[in-house]
Amino acid sequence: MTSSADTGRILADIVEEAAALILPLWRTVLTVDSKADMSPVTEADRQGEVLILKRLAERFPGVPVISEEDASEFGTPDAIGPRFFLVDPVDGTKAFVRGDPHFTVNIGLIENNRPVAGAVNAPALGQTWFTTSAGAMRRGPTAPEAPVRVRRWPMGEAMALISHTMRVETADALAKQYEFHQRQPMDSSIKLCIIAQGDADIYPRHGPTMEWDIAAGHAVLEAAGGTVRSPDGQTVAYGKANEGFRNGWFVARGDG
Repeated sequence: MTSSADTGRILADIVEEAAALILPLWRTVLTVDSKADMSPVTEADRQGEVLILKRLAERFPGVPVISEEDASEFGTPDAIGPRFFLVDPVDGTKAFVRGDPHFTVNIGLIENNRPVAGAVNAPALGQTWFTTSAGAMRRGPTAPEAPVRVRRWPMGEAMALISHTMRVETADALAKQYEFHQRQPMDSSIKLCIIAQGDADIYPRHGPTMEWDIAAGHAVLEAAGGTVRSPDGQTVAYGKANEGFRNGWFVARGDG
C-alpha cells in the first residue's frame, strides 16, 4: 500500500509533468473562453487536466477524481466516498492569462474529509511543494527535496498574502481583525505554500473558493505545521457534495 509520504512524491511527479506541458503555453496568444460562472479557461487548463486525470488513473486506479474543468462542464457529483482526489490543473488562470507567474497546478488527496496528501507546482517559478511525513519542496523533478516549515508569528512584522482584487478598505479591516502589519497581493494556491515555507504568515480568505482550489495547498501547509480554519476556528472540511464542493470563508496561518 502506498504510504502518505510516497503519495505526496507521486503527486509531485504528476504536477511537474503537467507543468512541463502547461509552461510553453504561458505568455503565448491563447483563446480565453468563459465558463458558466464567467471565470476564464484556456487550453492550458484543458491539456493539464487531461494529463493529470490519465496519470491518476494509472497510479491510483479506482480512486474518484473531482477536477475543476470537468466539474465546470458536467457538474459535481451528488455524493462522494471517503477517499478521492481534488484537481485544479491551473489555479490562477487570470494570472496565467495576464502573464503573472503566480499560477499553480494542484492535486490533493482527501480521506475522511481531510487533505492527507498533496502537491502544488508553480510552473513559471520551477518550484514544487508537496507532502512527505512533513512538508517539502524541490526545484525540479531531479532536484533534491528540502523541508519546509512555517515560521513563528513575527510580532509587529506579520505578512499577509491577499487577493489582487481585494479593496484597500477590506484589506485594512482584515489587518485590524487579524493583526497583521504587511500585505502582498498574490494569486492562486501558491499563497498557502509561501506560508508553508515560512515566507509569510497569514492568508485570510473572506470570499468564495472551491475545494479543488485549496486542497493541495492545505495539505502542504498542514504538513509544514500550519492550519486552515474557518474564521470561528473550525477546521476546513472536504467532500461537501451537497454544497457543490464550495468552501466557506477561511484563514490559513503559519504559527497558530
